[in-house]
Amino acid sequence: MTQDMPTILVVDDDDGIRQFLSAVLTKQGMAVVTAENGQEAVDMFRVERPDVVVMDIRMPRMSGLKAMSAILNHDRSASVILMTAFAEVETAVQAIKDGAFDYIIKPFDIAEMLLLVKRALELRRMREDISVLHRELSESFRLDRILTASPKMIELCQTITKVAKSNATVLISGESGTGKELVATATHFNSARRDRPFVKVNCAAVPDGLLESEFFGHEKGAFTGALARRRGRFEQADGGTLFLDEIGDISPSLQVKLLRVLQEREIERVGGSEPIHVDVRVIAATNRNLAELVRQGGFRQDLYFRLNVVSLKTIPLRDRPEDVRLLAGYFLQKFAAENGIEITGFSDAAMDCLLRHTWPGNVRELANAVERAVVMSTGREIFPEDLPEQILRLDVEPDGPESPDFTGAAPGGTADGRPLRDLVRQYEAQVIQEALARNGGNRVKTAQDLQISRRSLLYKIQENGIG
Repeated sequence: MTQDMPTILVVDDDDGIRQFLSAVLTKQGMAVVTAENGQEAVDMFRVERPDVVVMDIRMPRMSGLKAMSAILNHDRSASVILMTAFAEVETAVQAIKDGAFDYIIKPFDIAEMLLLVKRALELRRMREDISVLHRELSESFRLDRILTASPKMIELCQTITKVAKSNATVLISGESGTGKELVATATHFNSARRDRPFVKVNCAAVPDGLLESEFFGHEKGAFTGALARRRGRFEQADGGTLFLDEIGDISPSLQVKLLRVLQEREIERVGGSEPIHVDVRVIAATNRNLAELVRQGGFRQDLYFRLNVVSLKTIPLRDRPEDVRLLAGYFLQKFAAENGIEITGFSDAAMDCLLRHTWPGNVRELANAVERAVVMSTGREIFPEDLPEQILRLDVEPDGPESPDFTGAAPGGTADGRPLRDLVRQYEAQVIQEALARNGGNRVKTAQDLQISRRSLLYKIQENGIG
């Protein structure tokens, strides 16, 4: 992205909207390219690499949601703003969870659109600045930044310190959400390569046909769309560390080429013939049982042995219950600050729910649960009813004497027979409706008026079914 002239891709099957947005964004000093359907948008994105995509959801040939998925598979850092009709708000909210930057409802306020685009550009610029800082970082990634009170995790950190001092290839295994990338990052930044690049590739997120080009790069004209020479991840990581996440998902043909690189420390770009020497330490990670895949013939045994020089195994959250309270507190502070919400902590009943849950999704599930609770909260504390439903299911008989009811009030409820929670929700919906009416339906102004973030407002509008 250039500081002076960021590029915006506008995608809509309505020519009038494309022309209107092009004129408005160009006047703001932005370069604008357009596409009239989802497929054209995906093709355009790969060629132009725009800084922000503004795209309608309903389009012929390929919907905006499918196009967004293809774009995010190509570039996980892409910023996509979706335009939608009011009836599709629930779909748009789900799209945000799937990676969209934000959404806006047609007909939209142009000031609100410009605000979203500028925020997306600011976030992208911030990410690029952080990336540069990481590359230039000279001090080590301190292991005391890994929040833990678990003896098992402390032992893993001690092992990481030993492994980091070597140049050995490392295989990290463990369930999804247990911090495999965090372990890989700590290993790199505690090694002698700490001031060299740390490059990450999610093998499961890159289409199989593009993985070879992603790994090794390509020459100009090597295939349709290869408009210029491109350095692959191995070259980008030269002198540093390459982290290959979800290594169990690569194809047999790519396994052969990866094995050759690990043996000879040389690569060839797609469409090239000259070998290129690379000095790269490889750290691989997987949530699959590679040894079992080898027995089934789904993964090469020789590559497995090359990757598994040093083995590290992450620890699921259910095996370190000491960390649930610690991490929940950290995520509460983080998401409360991000959403501009003042929350003092968890009620005893809510913390009991967190401690009883087995966390099949591990730390990632805990983070999502706390974020949802922060957004849905109506008071200064997190209560059980703010947590996702699956966390309220306790390991007791549903009708037994030990089974508490977190969703209702005391017998008899309030004066009119309704639980306090329902009355609070009703009052909250009334306040939001009045604020929306007061601000002419403008969600940005309404959020500012209510002193909450715009995203919190959108979730509450959906939750309360406000029309």
